[in-house]
Amino acid sequence: MVIVSVPFARIPDVAGLFASVPSETVVIDTSNYFPHLGGPINAVEAGQVESLWVAEQLGRPVVKAWNAALAGTLQTKGVPAGTQGRIALPVAADSDEARHVGMRLVDESGFDPFDAGVLADSWRQQPMTPAYCTELNLEDLRPTLEAADRTEAPRNRDRQMERFTTLTSTPTLEEVVELNRSLHR
Repeated sequence: MVIVSVPFARIPDVAGLFASVPSETVVIDTSNYFPHLGGPINAVEAGQVESLWVAEQLGRPVVKAWNAALAGTLQTKGVPAGTQGRIALPVAADSDEARHVGMRLVDESGFDPFDAGVLADSWRQQPMTPAYCTELNLEDLRPTLEAADRTEAPRNRDRQMERFTTLTSTPTLEEVVELNRSLHR
């Protein structure tokens, strides 16, 4: 297994590294598309699902995982399985086997894995959808993924980035989570 955790726009820069990686190796992508950081990517702007663009760039299937959690969440909020209120994270892949590998690793990292289906549906866990960086449990994650609006997500992403630029101090992890949740009330 290989976990790719680089800025979204830099994915093409690492694609060559996969030429010698065995085809059965599960590749997990953690990136998110933010055009203000890496510049616009025409295919994604035209509607290609971000995870499918990543798979295309790498020339192999990917699992989408850990992208719907903030770094601070991943660093401080992982807890053992069975812990009350454990945060759930969506995992998407076209291969059931690869998705289960991703789900097992998400569980081992301290979060409840949620089977988010195929990559074509992984837009539901991308930036500024209701499931993105909102620290939900398993019970709340399913309806939140289902409530995602594909046409609103990019507008929410851009609107949220504008909100962040107006802040006069660096928000805490809890404040960022609350700002993300507030987009969908």
